[in-house]
Amino acid sequence: MPDDDKLRAAHRALVDRVLNGEGRAAAQQRARAFSNEGLSPPLGALIGKVATRPTQVTEADFAAAKASGFSEDQLFELVICAAVGQSTRMYEAGLAALAEATVKERPDNAT
Repeated sequence: MPDDDKLRAAHRALVDRVLNGEGRAAAQQRARAFSNEGLSPPLGALIGKVATRPTQVTEADFAAAKASGFSEDQLFELVICAAVGQSTRMYEAGLAALAEATVKERPDNAT
């Protein structure tokens, strides 16, 4: 198996484990955190920051999410899902850009 295929397979395995493996957070919540969509406040605010502005996450964000009924274990899992989801979107965008650039560079690609 070529190295690229191994990396992509490892990435798919990571995503599958994060979304479908054992955990304290419900699979639906993990999927929503992964996609950064459909989460109600204050969890949505925390997950949004983790995905798009991680340096702005505060203890208050975690306290508010915990006060809304989430355990520390659930929050940990949901934060991981958000981070892996965002990195997946960036990874896929990078692969798409690379594929596009590679196609444009081929001599048989007349534009």
